[in-house]
Amino acid sequence: MSGVTQVNDRGSGAPPTAAVLDRERLRELFDLRSSYNARSGGDYEDDPNPVWRELRERGPVHEGIVHELTGYDRPAMFQGLPYPDRPHFSVFSFDVCDQVFRDNETFASSPQAVDPTGGQIGASSSMLSMGGAQHRRYRALVQPSFVPARGPWWITNWIEETVHALIDRFAGDGAAELNVDFCAAIPVLTITSSFGVAVEEALHIREVLNDPPEVIRMLAPIVAARREAPQDDLISVLVQAEITDEEGVRHQLSDHEIYTFAILLLLAGSGTTWKQMGITLTALLRRPEVLEAVRADRSLLRPAVEESVRWSPTDPMFARFATRDVELGGLRIPRGSVVHLCLGAANRDPARWDRPDEFDIHRPMKRSLGFGSGAHVCLGMHVARAEITVGIGALLDRLPNLRLDPAAEPPRLIGMYERGATEIPVLFDR
Repeated sequence: MSGVTQVNDRGSGAPPTAAVLDRERLRELFDLRSSYNARSGGDYEDDPNPVWRELRERGPVHEGIVHELTGYDRPAMFQGLPYPDRPHFSVFSFDVCDQVFRDNETFASSPQAVDPTGGQIGASSSMLSMGGAQHRRYRALVQPSFVPARGPWWITNWIEETVHALIDRFAGDGAAELNVDFCAAIPVLTITSSFGVAVEEALHIREVLNDPPEVIRMLAPIVAARREAPQDDLISVLVQAEITDEEGVRHQLSDHEIYTFAILLLLAGSGTTWKQMGITLTALLRRPEVLEAVRADRSLLRPAVEESVRWSPTDPMFARFATRDVELGGLRIPRGSVVHLCLGAANRDPARWDRPDEFDIHRPMKRSLGFGSGAHVCLGMHVARAEITVGIGALLDRLPNLRLDPAAEPPRLIGMYERGATEIPVLFDR
């Protein structure tokens, strides 16, 4: 069973479709301090925001790479890195980051054209790296399952069951650790379940994302079965997806493209949503009066999530590639340069928000860059919001007097290019 034990749904008599996952494997995959996450700067434990504020005050754009400008002196990999032979520039203001996101012709998402129908399967050949008409066609094929109207489909089919089965494990204990044991498990189980992957294999498929042949081995039988007999799941939607472009050409997704999208969704979805949920919980639990306000008025949960995405986005940097010589923020950017967008700094720009360093769920709602911007705005942001709001709402419903454990070390936000919380130890009344 690969470290998985089945548990029953909340006394409903439903079949045991959720899983208790091996905690040690969860920790290895999802603790930012583990060796699995070290390559993205998971061992960075300082608060980067004071440095980013100083850089932004000195100018919107700086020559150099975000982590090096921040003072992190170890190698760190993320989108747009390493490319040692290219000039690198980093952007720290909201307006200039938004400008780059919205100008796809000048600032491409990939240094070269992407062939999604052949070659290597992975994020580098996914729609994350596409541009122009190619990106629009591909996104149109996969987007229908991720629009706001499909939120109830995700919640009813996978999110609610996963959330409550996880809470069942500790609801009678009076204590729990919520970051790895709860937040990390929700997205990976939601996504793999939507694929039709058995819960016993949920962590394995997440673990082997850098081994595309192994991912294909696991997904190929499911894709083949859904082409023969579609069901009510995401793979079935993808194999049936079809659009006709402006020239009257009909487009469908090949198996190759479905595998590539599945890898992207697992990397992006299970790699970001759990961290943002942990950041949101940390912000609320460290402010008990705000947590109580949300508990009393659940309409405040959505603005709390949006403020979390602004205040501390999980992926605080993305990169673009300059396709021509251009001036940006007063600096000349040569063609071929990598332009790093420091979203963490942009989301605290005082030119856009008053008191930007404060976590304030009552501030006037303004669009942040936590889910990106422009044509490549996060495809799964509505599913991510659903997972976070359902997850935290269920905790407030089922764990009376939820609070941080005063005898344990309080959670801290860590990480350079992937930011998230350390352990979130809590107590509650049984």
